[in-house]
Amino acid sequence: MLKRRIIPCLDVKAGRVVKGVSFVDHRDAGDPVVLAAHYNDSGADELVFYDITASSDERNIMVDVVERTAAQVFIPLTVGGGIRTVDDMYRMLRAGADKISINTAAVLNPQLITDGAKRFGSQCIVLSIDARRVPHPDKSPYWEVFTHTGANARSTGLDAVAWAVRGAELGAGELVINSMDADGTYAGYDLELLQAISSRVGIPVIASGGAGTPDHLYDGLMIGGADAVLAASIFHFGNYTIHQVKDELRQRGVPMR
Repeated sequence: MLKRRIIPCLDVKAGRVVKGVSFVDHRDAGDPVVLAAHYNDSGADELVFYDITASSDERNIMVDVVERTAAQVFIPLTVGGGIRTVDDMYRMLRAGADKISINTAAVLNPQLITDGAKRFGSQCIVLSIDARRVPHPDKSPYWEVFTHTGANARSTGLDAVAWAVRGAELGAGELVINSMDADGTYAGYDLELLQAISSRVGIPVIASGGAGTPDHLYDGLMIGGADAVLAASIFHFGNYTIHQVKDELRQRGVPMR
């Protein structure tokens, strides 16, 4: 069995790490460079850096903050937010990223997934999907893809499960599945959403949105079928340490890195 990963997430807004609920009502969680160094030294397997307003503000990602963050970590770093072209991907890789996460740009131009995978390899391309439960006349439950993370999130009409399958087919090497309903609630991941996607794709699925306890991480991995779990609030605000979570998961039989 493949070993599972714990991945802290740095949602960065105006150069500071923030955390909200369902992508709004953000509160400050610290300096991304300081937090990156902390997680690097605290047993994190990887780190994700999202410039969460780059797409909604229609601007490029803050390269200087990425460079300073990358300089502090010696674990894989995924960077996302405002990346619209293959050249943008290259710029982030040059700045120190190991993987590139795309969300809004991939929905607007799915060929970007394939182009990025061809140039840098599928292992570098992460498709991030922000999904929300919505009513559907023929399917229940049903999740729709949203873009432009935050208060200005936009409906796309895309079926999140079908989009995940297509993303894998287009060349994405990993999928981050973020439940907009659960995000920041400490209530646990959307396990039905994770199951629906992990059972349909042959690439790693990363659970995101809602982690509040080690039990939630366990459920995301063992019930939801995720290969890794993304978490922010429980680590940023000192609820748990990564070592605590890993020890508990190992005691429950989960193979951890």
